[in-house]
Amino acid sequence: MSQSPPPAPPRLTIFGRGSYAEALRIGEILRKETVGGALLVIAAVVALIWANSPASDSYFALRDFKVGYEPWHLELSLGAWAADGLLAIFFFLVGLELKREFVAGDLRQLNKSVVPVTAAAGGVLVPALIYAAVNISSPETLRGWAIPTATDIAFAVAVLAIIGSHLPSALRIFLLTLAVVDDLIAISIIAIFYSSDIQPVPLLLALLPLGIYLLLAQKFRRFFGTHLAAAWFILLPLGVVVWALVHASGIHATVAGVLLGFAVPVLRSQASGGPDAGPGLAEIFEHRFRPISAGIAVPIFAFFSAGVAVGGGEGLVSAFTDPVALGIVLALVLGKPIGIMGTTWLLTKTTKARLDGSFKWIDVFGVSLLAGIGFTVSLLVAELSFGHGSIHDDHAKVGILSASLLAAVLATVVLRTRNRQYRLAEAEEKIDSDLDGIPDVYQKDRTS
Repeated sequence: MSQSPPPAPPRLTIFGRGSYAEALRIGEILRKETVGGALLVIAAVVALIWANSPASDSYFALRDFKVGYEPWHLELSLGAWAADGLLAIFFFLVGLELKREFVAGDLRQLNKSVVPVTAAAGGVLVPALIYAAVNISSPETLRGWAIPTATDIAFAVAVLAIIGSHLPSALRIFLLTLAVVDDLIAISIIAIFYSSDIQPVPLLLALLPLGIYLLLAQKFRRFFGTHLAAAWFILLPLGVVVWALVHASGIHATVAGVLLGFAVPVLRSQASGGPDAGPGLAEIFEHRFRPISAGIAVPIFAFFSAGVAVGGGEGLVSAFTDPVALGIVLALVLGKPIGIMGTTWLLTKTTKARLDGSFKWIDVFGVSLLAGIGFTVSLLVAELSFGHGSIHDDHAKVGILSASLLAAVLATVVLRTRNRQYRLAEAEEKIDSDLDGIPDVYQKDRTS
């Protein structure tokens, strides 16, 4: 008797819907990031207007005003405090989100993580190569190769929320997941390529408060989850000490935020009911501190970093004749979609992967364009590459702002058309659903 052939292995779905719990959690994050994105845009616009107004001197005086304790090498300008200090809060949230995704989220499963990880890698590599190709003859400007590699999730999600109310949820989940992996790559780039004059003693000393922080967060996760003030009075001072020592070591201080985020446990302890008993400490901290990051830290950073004196039409011409700005615009507007779409397409051709049936390649193209919105991390890397207030830094800011605006406009053109089609399809489905309960004799009147 012949045996039937074994069933074929299930095909990997590109940009699948993910689990229901994950979709709910990411949907909540997207709503919060939408508000943060709006505040980010407002802060950047205010900074640009002020920096190009007759009162521009007062803006730059405020940005460069120094405050802090010099013996600890912490007498920094307000702009530097925003970049090194406030952005550590943003990267703390990134650390929490990364650990949550890889420990308890959909990315812990290889078949769900391979696509966004590969797409994010393509979305980093291709822009970097395009920027490097434009600046290959200038070693001084080539240092900015990492500027166009990051996607600003708050800015991108704010645009998506405005134009994509009826787009499939899988696309929204993919955008956030892509940005999470993108942030991980950006953190690694900052830690490896933009740390200089490493001081081993402060770096080793930082391990002591970090270890205590880790021990307390792991051992007393239930206590910190139920007592709001405990984290502020116990964990926060330890975190500040870690941040100060990492800052003194020569590694960019935002890396301290990521390390502190990684130290927070994701799953509940067995004494508290185990992994199935509700959100763990990382998710609780995420709910508590995301409003601080999205509503205060990132907008203030944007205010101090986006302000650049353009200098009118002549200044714009000067900026875009600099290969820095040109390379950034080409890398973000062309490199991001090429990298993301290209790696995703290759996956479908070289593996058994297929596109999720709820949307089409044109939708992926629209989201890939949206990923070209680089802002927060791009501005930070520009300052690390060229120095705060240098001519190349100013031109890089012009390139970042211009590219982000252009990417947002192009994505809007593509996704608004798709959103309209999905809205019409939903309306048709609703009509068909309503007709299911109507006798056939009445339906004939509709079709005649």
